[in-house]
Amino acid sequence: MTSADFSTVLPEVILAIFAMAALMLGAYGGKDRVAPQITALTVAALIGTAAMIGLGRGGAQAAFGGMFVDDSFSRFAKVVILLSAAGVLLMSRSYMEKLNLLRFEFPILLVLAVIGMMVMVSSGDLMTLYMGLELQSLSLYVVASLRRDSVRSTEAGLKYFVLGALSSGLLLYGASLTYGFAGTTLFSGVIQAAGEGQLPLGLLIGLVLMITGLAFKVSAVPFHMWTPDVYEGSPTAVTAFFATAPKVAAMGLFARLMFDGFGGVTGDWTQIIALLSVASMFVGAIAAIGQRNIKRLMAYSSIAHMGFALMGLAAGTVLGVQAMLVYMAIYVTMNIGTFAFILSMERDGREVSDISGLNMLSKTAPLKALAMMILLFSLAGVPPLVGFFGKFYVLQAAVDANLAWLALAGVIASVIGAFYYLRLVYYMYFGEETEALDTGMAPAQWVLLVASAAIMVLGVINLFGVDGFAATAANALVN
Repeated sequence: MTSADFSTVLPEVILAIFAMAALMLGAYGGKDRVAPQITALTVAALIGTAAMIGLGRGGAQAAFGGMFVDDSFSRFAKVVILLSAAGVLLMSRSYMEKLNLLRFEFPILLVLAVIGMMVMVSSGDLMTLYMGLELQSLSLYVVASLRRDSVRSTEAGLKYFVLGALSSGLLLYGASLTYGFAGTTLFSGVIQAAGEGQLPLGLLIGLVLMITGLAFKVSAVPFHMWTPDVYEGSPTAVTAFFATAPKVAAMGLFARLMFDGFGGVTGDWTQIIALLSVASMFVGAIAAIGQRNIKRLMAYSSIAHMGFALMGLAAGTVLGVQAMLVYMAIYVTMNIGTFAFILSMERDGREVSDISGLNMLSKTAPLKALAMMILLFSLAGVPPLVGFFGKFYVLQAAVDANLAWLALAGVIASVIGAFYYLRLVYYMYFGEETEALDTGMAPAQWVLLVASAAIMVLGVINLFGVDGFAATAANALVN
C-alpha cells in the first residue's frame, strides 16, 4: 500500500481505528457503564468524518490498482450516510436507555456498518463491492436482533440473516459469472468486456443476478418480503437506521455497478430497473394502506420510495443519477424526522405502535403534530414542500429518457400513496378522542423532528444547494 492509497482510504481507516478503540474502551472500561460516553464519541466521530470528506480535496483518486475509487459521487453518498447515521444514533440514545438496550456494542456495530457502506459506494472492483456489502450486512444482522428478550426481535434478525444470505449468494454468483466472462474483477475491465450495444449471454446472466442481489438490499419488489417483518420486529431505533443510511449505500452501490461496470450497455439494464421501479412504487403504495402498525407502514413506505429512487437510475443518464441522489438525500432527511417522532410514541412510558394512538395529538402536542404533518405531506409529495421536488426530479429524468410511461406510473402511485400519509394527518387533527400519548420527548428527538420539518419548508428556496452537489457527483460517475 502506497502513501497515496492510504490517503485515499483515510476516512475509512480513521473510523475503523475508532471502532477498535471504542471496543477496547467498552471491554475494559466497565462495558455498559461507558455506553453513553461511547455513543456520544461515535456521534462526534461520524460528524467529524463527514466534515473531513465534505471539506476535503476534490477530483477523483483511485487506490489499490483501481479497486477503491474516491470521487465526487462517493463523497456525496458518504456524507449523507455519515450524517444520517449520526442523526439516528443521537436520537436513539434515550430510547435505547429506556429499554435497557444501550450496550456499548450498539454504536460500534453501527460504525462498522457505516464503514462497509463507505466501501460499497467507493467500490471499483467486484471483490471490494462484496467486502463492503458483507461488512454492512453482518453488522446489521446483529443489531436487528439486539433485543434478545423479544421473540419478534430475534425473529427479525433471523429473517434478515436468512434472506440477506440468499441475496448475497445471488450477488456473489453473478459476480463470479461476470469475472469468468470478463476475465477481471475490476469494473474498468468489466465495462471493456461488456462493450457497447448488446451484452454476451454470460455477462447478461451475471448482471441479472447481481441486480437481483442488490434489489434485496434496497427492498425492491419482488425482493422486499423481509422488510415489513424486520422493520416491525427490530427495536425502533434500529428500524430508523435501516430506513436511512443502508438505503443510500445500496442505491449508491447500485449506480456504481451499473455505470462503472455496465455503462456501455444501458439498454440491457435500464428496462430491468424500470420494472423493479414500477413494481416497488405500486406494491409499496397499495400494501401500506392496510397497515395499522406504524413501523410496518413505514416499511412499505420505504419500498415505494425506493421505487421512485430507482426511477432516476432507470433513466440511465446524468440527470437520472442526479435526481436519484437528490431524492435519497431528501428521503433520508424526511425519515430521520419521522422516526424521531415514532421513537417518542409512548403512553404511560410504554411504546405505542398502532396508528390509532395518534388520535387528536394536535390537542395535546400541537407543535409536535404540526412538525409531523409537514413531514407526512412531504413524504406524500405535496407541493410546495421539498418532498415534492424530490419526486419532480426523478419524474423529469424519466421523461427526458423517453420513459414517460414510467413517469406516469410514478404519478399514479404517488396519488395512491398519499392516502396513508393523509390518514395519519387525519388521525392527528380529526380523530376520535382517546387516551392521549405522552407529550414528553427527548431533546435530541425534538431537535431533529423540528429541524427536518423546517428543512422541508425552507428547502424549497434552493434545496440548500444539494442539487448542485448532486449534479457534480452524477457527472463524476457517468462521464
